[in-house]
Amino acid sequence: LYRLGTLTEPGPLPPGGPRIAVEADRALLRRWHDEFSASVGLGTVRDSAEWADARIAGGGITLWETPDGTPVAMAGTGPQVAGQVRVAPVYTPPHLRGRGYAGAATTEVSRAALASGVDEVLLFTDLDNPTSNGLYQRIGYRPVADFDVHDFTEEEAG
Repeated sequence: LYRLGTLTEPGPLPPGGPRIAVEADRALLRRWHDEFSASVGLGTVRDSAEWADARIAGGGITLWETPDGTPVAMAGTGPQVAGQVRVAPVYTPPHLRGRGYAGAATTEVSRAALASGVDEVLLFTDLDNPTSNGLYQRIGYRPVADFDVHDFTEEEAG
């Protein structure tokens, strides 16, 4: 778990800019949701169409686009709960990584969360991913606590 301290742009920002995902982005969001879930080992936790519809309706996904309007990364936020907003998911397709797109998108959603007046902006990341951990720390996120996730089968739980 990370908590945002002082937001720092990862500079220089990649070419292009942010925009909120809209209905026309639904198919892209569904695909990226599935790819993100698979890449972090979540499997099918939530139907991607349902997820995309909820995020579009709530304005909860920001896309980073290249100057020609091509989406290259996404970062999202959940609803405010108890003065906190959680950043999730952050995703860039593998062939587009290493260009600063995820950092730019994460900075944008973090800035928007702060501007909304929340007390804290939080995110979870995989400790085994030094790239994302380094990125989040460069833009101002500080480690709070480590968590373990355990799955139990019915046989083990029963």
